[in-house]
Amino acid sequence: MNRLALVLALAALCFTASAQEIPKRRGFTYPPAMDGATVETYKEINGTALKLWIFQPDEKLAPGAKRPAIVFFFGGGWTNWSPSQFERQCRHLASHGMVGITADYRVASRQQVKPTACVADAKSCIRWLRKNAARLGIDPDRLAVGGGSAGGHLAAATATLPGLDEAGEDTSISAVPSALVLFNPALSLAPFPGLESKGFEKNQAEERFGCAPEAISPLHHVTAHLPPTLILHGRADTTVPFASVEAFAAEMKKKGNRCELVGYEGQPHGFFNAARFDETLAEADKFLVSLGYLPAAKTAPAEAAK
Repeated sequence: MNRLALVLALAALCFTASAQEIPKRRGFTYPPAMDGATVETYKEINGTALKLWIFQPDEKLAPGAKRPAIVFFFGGGWTNWSPSQFERQCRHLASHGMVGITADYRVASRQQVKPTACVADAKSCIRWLRKNAARLGIDPDRLAVGGGSAGGHLAAATATLPGLDEAGEDTSISAVPSALVLFNPALSLAPFPGLESKGFEKNQAEERFGCAPEAISPLHHVTAHLPPTLILHGRADTTVPFASVEAFAAEMKKKGNRCELVGYEGQPHGFFNAARFDETLAEADKFLVSLGYLPAAKTAPAEAAK
C-alpha cells in the first residue's frame, strides 16, 4: 500500500471510530439497546417488565460513598416512543459524576393505558430507586427527575400530584424528586384562570386522562416546598405553548419555590433533541452544578457525549 492510500485508510478508520463514539441523534427505537448501560427491572405489571437503563460514572465509587442521580422519562404523548430519547443526556452526566438513568413506562400504543398509569409508573420508578439506592451507589436525597413533553409532565407529576399511586405500593417511600429538569413539559391539563388552553393541552377530558383533568395537572397542584425546577422550552412551541410553562413558573415563584424558565426564541416542540441539544444540556449542567450535583469544572456537552 502506498503512503497516500495508507493515509486515506487511516483517516477513514478514525472517522468510523469517531462516529461510533459519539451517540448522534437517531430514531428512538423500542425496545432500546444502549451499550454500556446496566439494565434493571423496577416494576412488573400485567405481564410487562418496566426497565431502567443505568449509566454509572467510570470512576470507582469509594466504599460507602453515594452519587447524585437523575432519571429521565421520554416524551410521546403518553402513547409511544422510547427511553433511548435521553441516552445522550445520561452518558454526558455520567461522564461528570452523576448516575444517569432513563426509564421505560407503560404507554397507550403498547399497553393500552391512560396517563394515570404513566404517572403511577413514574412514582413507582422513583420509589424503586430510593429503595435500591445503597446497592446502586445512589444518594436517595439527591435524586433528580427529568423528562420531555409528556415525560416532562410525568416528572412534574411526581413532585406535585397527590395520589395516582400504584395500588399496594409502599407509599412510605417518597416519590417526590429532589430536583426537576423539564424539557418542553406539558404542565397545564385543565382550565386555569387567565390561560388559554391550546395544542396538546387543549383536550381536557376525563376520558383522555383516566381521571378528572385537574387531578393530573401539575399547574393545579403547585404548593410551597416543591423541588427546585429548571424548565427549558421553545417560545415557538405550538404543541405545548410557552404561556403554559410561564404560568407554572409564576405559580411556583408565588409559593416560594425555585423555578428557572429558559425560553428559546423561534424553537418549536422537541427542539432540545437536535437543534439546541448542546445549549439545553449546558443549561441543565449549570442548574445541577448550582445544586451541588455536578462539579463546577466540566467539559463542554459536545465533548462529553463522546
